[in-house]
Amino acid sequence: MQSKPDKHVDLSPPAGEKRVLMHSCCAPCAGELMEQMLANGIDLTIFFYNPNIHPKKEYEIRKEENIRFAEKMSIPFVDADYDTENWFARAKGMEREPERGIRCTACFDMRFERTALYAHEHGFRVITSSLGISRWKDMDQINGSGVRAASPYPDLTYWTYNWRKLGGSARMYEIAKREEFYAQQYCGCIYSLRDTNNMRQSQGRNTIEIGETWYQEHLQEDA
Repeated sequence: MQSKPDKHVDLSPPAGEKRVLMHSCCAPCAGELMEQMLANGIDLTIFFYNPNIHPKKEYEIRKEENIRFAEKMSIPFVDADYDTENWFARAKGMEREPERGIRCTACFDMRFERTALYAHEHGFRVITSSLGISRWKDMDQINGSGVRAASPYPDLTYWTYNWRKLGGSARMYEIAKREEFYAQQYCGCIYSLRDTNNMRQSQGRNTIEIGETWYQEHLQEDA
């Protein structure tokens, strides 16, 4: 049974296209985009390519949560490779870069390049990503990577819609709670995990336990 958004937002992909390939980083970020695009009659396919996510247990949890919601919404899901060697090769020399720095740009480039290639090979003319809905991300940085990835293909456009506006970010969290998604505690890569744990330890907090936190737990804590 498909979910319907609490608030409808009018969406119009570039050039009037109705078929969109969306790179998804995780179910919590993708949920709002999925609901709104379906409500607007957009023919959506999800492309899951995130070899940056570490460790493999975390990757599998995030992927399976996304598959679960895609099946509920009857949205096709493309499960791409977990080629971690590609990720570490791209990140080499940038291991100590901060979040939103050049390592993140390289990471977005890597994922969007593969998304664009798949779109080109399978007849999609528009791609976008759920990464931009997170307030922790730099929208210009993400859009820049998306536009670069699409540029080698004359008939392909990266849709730079601001998914945060009109309450999109707030609904993202509400959907995550409603669907009881797994709530990841860090961006995804081994360096983000390292830096987040270092910050937690400096604050006297416990380090991250992979696979331990779900949005339903937050609801119970707030009750």
